[in-house]
Amino acid sequence: MKRLHVLLLALVLAAGCCTSRERAWRQPAMHPGRVQHVVVMWLKEPGNAQHRRQLLDASYDLAAIPGVESVAAGQPLPSTRPVVDSSYDLAVTFVLRDAAALAAYQAHPLHQAAAEQTMKPLVARILVYDFVE
Repeated sequence: MKRLHVLLLALVLAAGCCTSRERAWRQPAMHPGRVQHVVVMWLKEPGNAQHRRQLLDASYDLAAIPGVESVAAGQPLPSTRPVVDSSYDLAVTFVLRDAAALAAYQAHPLHQAAAEQTMKPLVARILVYDFVE
């Protein structure tokens, strides 16, 4: 019986030896195929609160596009860490159902209008990161 306990303890310890990173890579994605569309913007007038508000409103309006599951937006959290870029004025993250939804979002009239009427007049620089879960 004591050997059985020792064997069970060894199995439990061995199962816990993986790092959280290793466990995360082995676990299937909760929503396979979902796309994170991250948009980082620098204003033509850095720090302009009214322009930031216009961009926030336009970004949240894009949640109405089919395939957009959520929208989150905000300004940078100041940091002194050298690996953190806090120079931007606004970042927006869109979660889309899949790559096809991202393509449809890009072509949707609401997105086209926001890009032409709000973003282009106010934004000096934009950087986009797209990744799939």
